[in-house]
Amino acid sequence: MNNDTRNAHLPTDEPELHSDAQSWQELPVGRLHPFSLRGRGQRTKALFALVLVCFFWGTTWVASRQGVKYMPALQLAGIRQVLAGLCFVGFFVAKGVSWPKGRQWGPILVLSFLNFMLSNALSTWGVRYIPAGLGSVIGAIYPIWLVIIALALRTSKLSAKTALGMALGFTGICIIFYEHLHEFLDPDFRFGIAISFLSTWSWAFGTLYTKKQAAQFNPYFSLGLQFLISGVVLLTGMWLSGKSVPVSEIPWRSWAAIGYLVTFGSIIAFAAFLYALQHLPTAQVSLYAYINPVVAVLLGALLIDEPLSLFIGVGTLVTLYGVYLVNRSFSKEK
Repeated sequence: MNNDTRNAHLPTDEPELHSDAQSWQELPVGRLHPFSLRGRGQRTKALFALVLVCFFWGTTWVASRQGVKYMPALQLAGIRQVLAGLCFVGFFVAKGVSWPKGRQWGPILVLSFLNFMLSNALSTWGVRYIPAGLGSVIGAIYPIWLVIIALALRTSKLSAKTALGMALGFTGICIIFYEHLHEFLDPDFRFGIAISFLSTWSWAFGTLYTKKQAAQFNPYFSLGLQFLISGVVLLTGMWLSGKSVPVSEIPWRSWAAIGYLVTFGSIIAFAAFLYALQHLPTAQVSLYAYINPVVAVLLGALLIDEPLSLFIGVGTLVTLYGVYLVNRSFSKEK
């Protein structure tokens, strides 16, 4: 998922999910993972699961970039979300899990809007106009917005390490943009950059909202419902606007991208992420957030001929190190 699950300030392409009522092991979705065999080598399996997360969530940027070349980006995001949502919701319905009731629907609807109708949809739309690697690096800076929001609300103080991390993060982005200065003359490029940054703001607000909501309902069933609700809204909006492509006219390249995003970016990577969180320290699992953009940048260059230069490489590393410092200091403060 352009991103996939956050817990304890994990900066990823997923919504933050947590539960005070149930442990990871008690959640029925945990049985979906392909590493459920017990016995020796459990840590090895967990490390392998983490490798899958690092790789597959990095590749989703490239898959999205390819898919939106041949169909409207919001329609692609909507179809992906509906299919992924049906998989998760269908699993829980088959397990006989109760549906949310009353006030439990409130956070689900809010997070559907912030995390998927806005953040996921906008990041998918953004890579129609900018390279997948650049989109992934922009997506990784959301912890900086968390700090800025906290400072604006006066719920946090600016430490030296946080300030250094923020400075490095923005410096890295400037280094990367040096390679793209001439492209700012293109209004489509500017639009792609703008909505990509907007998607990170939406994700930051979604993360803060999640942290204020006690998990009154199974968070993984909630994730499926968020996918499904957002996907239906996006597809309905595209249909009403008259800009959607008839299903029969969607080219196979876009269907291949959607299939990859649902299967590997949503289901397999998410199951592997759960398994890694069960059996590895959270700090170790959080490493995937810094590897995803590197995977996206390298695969973008290897598979779809996106530019890769010294400026892009150095800028990516400087940005991710800055985000790492911000994330570490912000997490310790909280």
